[in-house]
Amino acid sequence: MENGILFALIGLLVGIFLGGIGLTFYQNSQGRNRRALADAEAKSIVDRASLQAQQSMLKAEEKAKQVTDEATELALRRRRELDREDERLQRRREDLDKRMERNEQREQALNKRQSALDRQRAELQQAEEERNAELQRIAQMTIDEARNELMQVAEKDARNDMARIIRQVEAEAREEADNRAREVIALAVQRLASEHVSEIAVSVVPLPNDEMKGRIIGRSGRNIRAFELATGVDVVVDDTPEAITISSFDPVRREVAKRAMAKLVTDGRIHPARIEKLVEDARNEVDQIIRQEGESAAYTTGIAGLHPEILKLLGRLKFRYSYGQNMHAHAIETAHIAGMIAAELGADVQIAKAGGLLHDIGKAIDHEVEGTHALIGAEYCGRYGVQARIINCVASHHHEVEQECVEAYIVEAADAISGARPGARRESLDAYVRRVRTLEEIANSFNGVEQSYALQAGREVRIIVKPEAMDDLGALELSREIARKIEETMQYPGQIKVQVIRETRAVEYAK
Repeated sequence: MENGILFALIGLLVGIFLGGIGLTFYQNSQGRNRRALADAEAKSIVDRASLQAQQSMLKAEEKAKQVTDEATELALRRRRELDREDERLQRRREDLDKRMERNEQREQALNKRQSALDRQRAELQQAEEERNAELQRIAQMTIDEARNELMQVAEKDARNDMARIIRQVEAEAREEADNRAREVIALAVQRLASEHVSEIAVSVVPLPNDEMKGRIIGRSGRNIRAFELATGVDVVVDDTPEAITISSFDPVRREVAKRAMAKLVTDGRIHPARIEKLVEDARNEVDQIIRQEGESAAYTTGIAGLHPEILKLLGRLKFRYSYGQNMHAHAIETAHIAGMIAAELGADVQIAKAGGLLHDIGKAIDHEVEGTHALIGAEYCGRYGVQARIINCVASHHHEVEQECVEAYIVEAADAISGARPGARRESLDAYVRRVRTLEEIANSFNGVEQSYALQAGREVRIIVKPEAMDDLGALELSREIARKIEETMQYPGQIKVQVIRETRAVEYAK
């Protein structure tokens, strides 16, 4: 039994040993299989890595080749640019060399010329010294003595000139004072009459026959006295055939009287009661015309909101004339011109037009109120609520007050344009001929003038000068001197254009 247990133990040990050997063998076999798989996988990874490395190297070589080609092309392009720049620099260097050579030649020529000038200057200085020495020997006087004597003579001449200028200034001051006095007197006369008395203060009523004059006078002159009392005018019955004259400085009264007299002559019933009735009818008719003309002026110029009394004064200008120019039409024309100028300059068009329309409104009542028409009109406008800038335009258009806005300057210019344009204001034939002759005489009084012509109704004088007697600068100075003399010696509306023509002609014949 013990042997059996021993054999069993031995068999167990042998089995365990053999099992361990088999297990070891199995594990070794499994390890070899896994090693083989790992080797195969490692080989595959190495192959792929090698393939990728080869591909990367190919790409790197292609990229390197591309970069090399681009660098080579860029280097060639830069080389060509450098070659061209080098050529340009070479040409500029050659040009600079040539310029330097020319400059050196020019400098040498200048040095030669300077040397010659220095020699000439030295010779002139020596000649001047010899001349001064000779003059001193002849005059028995040194340079300082001659200078002192010359200064004494110059001082004496200067004093004489100064005295002459002082006398001239005093004479001009007296003349200016005389002119100013005449201007004041002329202004006062113009307010009531003017040089065109026949157009300003007198109206003529035609009669069917001379017997009507006796009926107008009436028994013991009662009819004519009643008419003059009712109208406030003077009726002149003279030797003029088939006409009587109505005289008054008030244009509205004169118009009323003219209409009433025409109705009396047409009606034939002339007695004091009938005279009063027809004068009243004529006055109402004229008042209606005045209102209509005032409203028409405001409507035509586009000025709204004016007081009825202002419109009434505007209408009265319909019967007011100045130098033959109707003041109603002049006011409308001035308003239009001022509006156009204001629109061009960017000023207030309505202010300018209103100032132009009202600027002479004082002339409607300047024979009734003391003062100039500009100040009268400004005071009247202020009384009826006209804007301050418009009042300034009215008051300052003759510089009697300071101009405070740009529209005031525009109204002054528009007034001058309307009054000075050709045909605006009539003048007598004698005055026109006298003005034209005076213009030509003034132009012909200057040296170098060959011919002169007064043109544009005396608004332009054209002077033709001798080209050999003066140059272009002399012609310019001549035009200024003639214009200045015209301003000093003549009175005229607007402005006169002085045009000096200097023409040089060269003629040659081909033979």
